[in-house]
Parts: sequence; C-alpha cells; structure tokens
Amino acid sequence: MTYHREIQNVRAHIHTLRIALGVVALLALFMGWGWHNAPRQLTVHIPPDLRAGSTQPANEVPRANVYAFAHYIFQQLNRWPEDGSKDYGGNLFRLAAYLTPRFREELQRDLEQRGRRGELSGRMRGVRELPGAGFENRRVQVLRDGEAWVVWLDLEISESVRGMPVKEMTLRYPLRVVRYDVDPERNPWGLALDGFEGRGPERIRGDEGE
Repeated sequence: MTYHREIQNVRAHIHTLRIALGVVALLALFMGWGWHNAPRQLTVHIPPDLRAGSTQPANEVPRANVYAFAHYIFQQLNRWPEDGSKDYGGNLFRLAAYLTPRFREELQRDLEQRGRRGELSGRMRGVRELPGAGFENRRVQVLRDGEAWVVWLDLEISESVRGMPVKEMTLRYPLRVVRYDVDPERNPWGLALDGFEGRGPERIRGDEGE
C-alpha cells in the first residue's frame, strides 16, 4: 500500500508539472507575440531643462521641444549667407522634410514672386531671436493636444545687398507646427512647419524696413 501511494503521489506531481509547463508555454507564447508586435523604434522627446526632473510619456512632445523645433527650422530656412536667389531655393529643398506640402508650396510661390521682383539677387539674410524672448510656456499654444501647436517667435531680421544693409526690423512670427511622422530617416523630430497662423507676421517695433 505504501508503494502504491508513492506511485500515486509521483503521478500527481507529474500531472502538476505538466500543467505548470503548459502555463509557462502559454506565457512564453504570449510574451513572444507581444515582443513581435512591439514597435521597433520609440521616440521620446526629452525636455531641455531637467533640473526638476521629468516624467515623459513616449510620443508626447513638450512645449519646449516644439518651440526649439520651430525656431531652429525657421532660422535655417531664412539664412541666406551668400545669395538669396540661390540660398532661398536651396533651403526649401534641404528642409523639405520639415515642411508640410501646403507650406512648401506657399514658400515656393514667395520665392518665385521675390525672384520676379529682383529682391533676391545678391541679397543676404539672417534672423536671430530677440534678447529675452526665449522659450516660455505662453509662447506655445496647443491647438490639438499632441497634434498641432502655434509658436510665437520674436526675431530680428537683418538683410544686406552686396554688403550694404537694406533691412533691420523685428517681427513676431506665429508659426503653426503639426505632428508629421512621415519619414523618420529624414525628419527625426516627427514635426513640421505648416505655415503662419492668423494674420501672419507682425512688427514688434516701428523699425525702418524697405
């Protein structure tokens, strides 16, 4: 009888192990399915100021990053170091992945109109942020949470033609920024400029322009 009970205990233990093995196999299959379907790349936007710490969900874009993107791309777009007739079009081509098709067409029309009026030949341009007009939360308005924003940039515009200054003015640009996860290889930000909001750029001070 003792031997018979031992055999029953062993059989019961083996049965329990088989159930446990089946559960582990199911868990492994479930984890394998989850791993297979997990995104291969994950974009995390880290805010620039981490002195107070940050808990940042994946794919959520902080306002500071939206502002930094708008300022950097717009400044690059408006930098004509040698000749606006070449630099303006070159910038549009180089930064195409950071502009929505609608805004690219708008800028292309502006390029053509300026070219017909002779405003670009030999012209150099540079823009810089006004002192004290850096990022603040109030400079970024959320239009659609996580999808669209308006960024207000206060910039100084400097232009010269063949070394002679022709324009010095300060403008406020209300730039619309949208999420644009189209080509991460060419646009790792996942954002794009989508044009001007409202009435467009406005002068901040009564500087003399052309």
